[in-house]
Amino acid sequence: MTTAFMVAELIVAILLLVVFSLQRSKGEGLGSIGGSAQMFFDQSKGLDRVLEQAMTVLGILFMVLAVGLALIA
Repeated sequence: MTTAFMVAELIVAILLLVVFSLQRSKGEGLGSIGGSAQMFFDQSKGLDRVLEQAMTVLGILFMVLAVGLALIA
């Protein structure tokens, strides 16, 4: 059972890295502090929206698997 959780967490971690690397760079960095608010008002479209949702779901799944693994081990 522990091995299954570890393998599932490894797969989710790899998918998180892939989704993260595929996302479009916003290019704002700390520039959003000085009044450049394009990052906050830019609408996500198409693939960007799907990647953001996938990142959220995979992040939550990763945390759930980590807690589950901590309780089992």
